[in-house]
Amino acid sequence: MGKGGEKGEEAGEREAQSRLYSWEEIQRHNLRTDKWLVIERKVYNITTWAARHPGGPRVISHYAGEDATDAFWAFHLNPSFVQKFLKPLLIGELAPGEPSQDRGKNAQAGWLQHDFGHLSVFKKSKWNHIVHKFVIGHLKGASANWWNHRHFQHHAKPNIFKKDPDVNMLHIFVLGDSQPVEYGKKKLKYLPYHHQHEYFFLVFPPFLIPVYFQMQIIMTMIRRRFWADLAWAFSYYMRYFIMYIPFYGVLGSLFLLTFVRFLESHWFVWVTQMNHIPMEIDCEKHRDWLSAQLAATCNIEQSFFNDWFTGHLNFQIEHHLFPMMPRHNYCKIAPLVKSLCTKYGVHYEEKSLGKAFKDIVGSLKKSGDLWLDAYLHK
Repeated sequence: MGKGGEKGEEAGEREAQSRLYSWEEIQRHNLRTDKWLVIERKVYNITTWAARHPGGPRVISHYAGEDATDAFWAFHLNPSFVQKFLKPLLIGELAPGEPSQDRGKNAQAGWLQHDFGHLSVFKKSKWNHIVHKFVIGHLKGASANWWNHRHFQHHAKPNIFKKDPDVNMLHIFVLGDSQPVEYGKKKLKYLPYHHQHEYFFLVFPPFLIPVYFQMQIIMTMIRRRFWADLAWAFSYYMRYFIMYIPFYGVLGSLFLLTFVRFLESHWFVWVTQMNHIPMEIDCEKHRDWLSAQLAATCNIEQSFFNDWFTGHLNFQIEHHLFPMMPRHNYCKIAPLVKSLCTKYGVHYEEKSLGKAFKDIVGSLKKSGDLWLDAYLHK
C-alpha cells in the first residue's frame, strides 16, 4: 500500500480523460438502467436503509470507559483493585495495558473508525465526522483527513493502478498480471520479485502501520496543515505516555507502543489484503460500477469469528457496492446481491478465511513468476 500517483501522472490522467459529453450521452446516463442501479433499487426494498449502527454509542462508551479506567489505574493507590474489579466490569478484559489486549483494542477501534468514516453510524453526517476524528485521532493517533483521502480513492477505483493508492507498492511488490510483465520487459528489478511471496512476511505485515503509515500520516498532517487532526493525534500520544511512563519509563513505553502497532499491523494487513490482492489488479478499463467493484473484490464466508475478526468486512463486496450502509445489514443483502450477480453474469467470489490468507501469498508468487519470465525473456 502506498501513496497515490505522482502529480505529473495525475495531471496526465485528467487531461486524457477530459472530454465533452453530448446532451444525448448525459440523458442516456440519467436513464439509470445499468445493473448496479437495479441492485440498488431492490436493496432499498428489502433492507431498513435508515437503520444505523446498533452499537455505535455503546462502543464509543466502551472505549471512553477503557481510557478512563487506564488513567484511574495509573494513579490509584491500589491498582490491583482496578485491575481485578473495575476494568473487567466495564470492558470485560482481565488486565489493563497488556500488549495483546491493546492490539485487540486498536484493531477494533480501526473497524469502528471505518464505520464513522463511511458515515454509517449516526443519521447526521456532522456527528459521524466529529466522532470519526475522535476515534481515529484520540484513540489511534492518526488523521481523519489522511484516511478519507486514501480510502475514498480506493472505493472509487479499487485495484486500479495510479488511481487506487492501496495498490501502489513503491516498487516493493509487483501485483496482478500486467504490472509484473511490464516491469520484466523493462528490466526493472528493484527487488527480487520472484521471491516477493517470501519476503512479504518480513516487509508488509510488520512495517505497514508502525513505520510507513506513521511516517506518512505525520508528514501529511504537517504538509497539508491538518492542524485539527494533528491536535487529536497529539492528545493520543499525551494520554498514552501519561498512562505508561510511570510503569515502563520512556523507552519502555515507546517499545510497548511500537510492539502493539507491530501486532496490529499484522492483523490489519491480512484482513484488508485478503479481499483485494488476489483479485484483478490492472490499469483503468472503464467498466460500469458493478463490474468494476466485483472484479476487484471478494467475500469471506460468514461466521461469528469472521464477523468480529474483520469488523464485518468479510462482506467486502456488499461494502463496496453500498459503502454507507451500516455493516450489520451486509448479511441481509448478500444473498440478493449474489443472486443478481448470477442473473447478470457477474462473477461473485466467496471463500473461506484460510483460503483467503493462502491466496494472498499465492497471488504474489504468481505475479513474481510472471515478472521473472518476462525479465529473462530475450
